[in-house]
Amino acid sequence: MHVDWKHVAIALAILPFAVVFAAWIGFFNVGASSGHWKVTDWFLHFAMRSAVRTYALAVDAPPELPHHAVQTAAGHFARGCAICHGAPGEPRSPAVLRMLPQPPDLTERVNSWSDAELFRIVKHGVRFTGMPAWPSQRRDDEVWAMVAFLRRLPALRAEAYRDLAYGPAGSLVDRPVTFEQALAECTRCHGVDGRGRSTATPVIASQKESYLLRSLEAYAEDRRPGGVMAVAARAVDGRHWRSLAAHFAALPPPPVRAEAATALVQAGKELALEGDALRRIPACLVCHASQDRNPAFPSLAGQPVPYVEQQLRLFRDGLRGDTGYGRLMREVARQLSDNDIAALAEYFATADPRPAPSVESARDDEVYRPRDRSDR
Repeated sequence: MHVDWKHVAIALAILPFAVVFAAWIGFFNVGASSGHWKVTDWFLHFAMRSAVRTYALAVDAPPELPHHAVQTAAGHFARGCAICHGAPGEPRSPAVLRMLPQPPDLTERVNSWSDAELFRIVKHGVRFTGMPAWPSQRRDDEVWAMVAFLRRLPALRAEAYRDLAYGPAGSLVDRPVTFEQALAECTRCHGVDGRGRSTATPVIASQKESYLLRSLEAYAEDRRPGGVMAVAARAVDGRHWRSLAAHFAALPPPPVRAEAATALVQAGKELALEGDALRRIPACLVCHASQDRNPAFPSLAGQPVPYVEQQLRLFRDGLRGDTGYGRLMREVARQLSDNDIAALAEYFATADPRPAPSVESARDDEVYRPRDRSDR
């Protein structure tokens, strides 16, 4: 068969104009009442799965998922995901079942994706489906926590899911209006005692009110990256932020835990007490433990090991945001090795949360005055 390439070229040149003309006259029916043709539906899903598979090749999956952060991910899932995907004991609404494409029941679909593919979907979302990207593109650790939760989701019973997602609150209010509702939104992850319901969640009990308020404002304004906290902070009426900060600041600190006499803890204690002038690492306790410390500086004593490790890594990588003094910590954290971070986290987990005696304040640009170890 002879092919007239001239005619083919003319047809290809006309085709874009024909498509635009068809769109202009309204030929394409965008109504959701009739749905896609089966071939269209097949093609769209084929293209989506192929794209996810291809882009997931560039994802470096961790050797082990962060299962310690599953509770935090469950809390976010209840607020941002279950409305479309449903949850154990919480079926999808009839309205969602009429969406095109229909959001899948993840308990049935999650095992068809690899960890890297789930990461890609959760972080970047899926166009043309209503599936949004993760609220903070700088917090891969949160995305991996959600992947860990999704892996556990198919086996969760309703009661276990409710405990993970809601905790003592028992349920979730779409838009917390009263102070009691706002407090319940916080306790879903931070617990009624403010000590956190997982080791991925910080202890906020007895923290300075100013620090807690600054943190809420920074999350809500995207100055401190955090997909979980940004959504939670915006869900709560801002007029309650100060009252929430005051409430948790008034709670008692966690009890002192027995200090483990390990080489790692001792190394962390030495670094926290004295710093290392040769590496420009200041003594942590001057700003994070003294009674007269700047109220914008948090106490680190009693914080969970995984939480402190993750925050220090975020600072070191330039990914931790600002409550006014972030630049100081980013400069310090850049000098920390992985072993330093592990040592400091282990030490602070057993440090006394009671404020240390007052110390002489230093200028903002010279916050710490660490001892020079070279003169020993």
